[in-house]
Amino acid sequence: MRPLTANIPKPLLPVAGKPFLRHVIEALRDGGVEDVSILIGWQAKRVREAFGKGESLGVRIEYAEQAERLGTAHAIGLAKGRVDGPFLALNGDIVLTANAIRGILELHRKTSSPVLAVAEVEDPAPYGVVEVRDGKVVGIEEKPKQPKSHLINAGLYVFDGDVFDMIEKTQKSPRGEYEITDTLRMLIEQQEVHAYTLPDEWIDVGRPWDLLKANEILLRTLKAEVQGDVDAGAKVVGPVSIGKGTRVHVGADIRGPVVIGEGSEIGPNCLIRPSTSIGDECKVGNACEVKNSIVMDGTHVPHLNYVGDSILGERCNLGAGTKVANLRLDERTVRIAVKGAEVDTGLRKLGVIMGDDVKTGINASIDVGTVIGEGTFIGMGAVVRGMIAPRSRIH
Repeated sequence: MRPLTANIPKPLLPVAGKPFLRHVIEALRDGGVEDVSILIGWQAKRVREAFGKGESLGVRIEYAEQAERLGTAHAIGLAKGRVDGPFLALNGDIVLTANAIRGILELHRKTSSPVLAVAEVEDPAPYGVVEVRDGKVVGIEEKPKQPKSHLINAGLYVFDGDVFDMIEKTQKSPRGEYEITDTLRMLIEQQEVHAYTLPDEWIDVGRPWDLLKANEILLRTLKAEVQGDVDAGAKVVGPVSIGKGTRVHVGADIRGPVVIGEGSEIGPNCLIRPSTSIGDECKVGNACEVKNSIVMDGTHVPHLNYVGDSILGERCNLGAGTKVANLRLDERTVRIAVKGAEVDTGLRKLGVIMGDDVKTGINASIDVGTVIGEGTFIGMGAVVRGMIAPRSRIH
């Protein structure tokens, strides 16, 4: 998730106006869950500070720490001694709905057996592929070259206490982790494991551009709420949420779903298009257009700027006339280098992934699929593309 996680732990990255993990906790709460245990690691203090004991969210939260990242089975095994019966286990980086939580819990009540949530995807090869027969899991294979189905492990489970015995018997995988896939195989051999097909769209947020899809999905249920000041000459259409202290000036055109935080300034004469999330203390100014993007706290898009299908980190500032390209001329999908390998994002439109504290000069141009590391300065009239290292100086 770099450069977005250079300063912010992944669970706190903003999506649809809230830290991502807050959406997960709210889905659990609305699905009937009252007690939540969060396994934390890097920047654990910030996660604790963000959610506390859960009072503001209507749940009871406790925390556990995983000193070493030894795999999902090991992570779930840390719940031993914290639960006294069946429990729900889930990855913290998947988009969930209360409907899905209620559904998987109901299936467990009916069957009194472990349940694995599955999702149907076009390309299952990068995931744990699940074979299902008559509603029961009969096989699971991690990242197979020839998948036997289009159903994948969705990272949501209901287990009974005996899963801890299976985890203790799980051997380390070749990559040095205790894989939940291996634990599930042992479980399937000894008892029935039911499959629950998720009723809603599923996505796990593993790469920066996945945040944009998660943002789009979570904004679909946004309810209109205006707590700021909107000038009579501004236009607000559809579900738009505007936070306290935010001012929307004359000529601004906001087309929901859009969420804008507190203390921001919007306009005059700008266009904010659907599926956009703007944080606190931000500015979108004169003759600017923003669409399908996440603009984090303290970032300014102030003059004659275009930002589309992009993520801008905290405290960034775009110089007048800075533009972000978001569509290849040949209209092929956008490819990005990740850890030295080129990855196909599968997206026809993708602008910039920009880390915190990036500044651009006037008339800078940012090419399709560019990743800019935190603290970078881009000079006036500069053209940037590809991977830009943190704290670079581009002239």
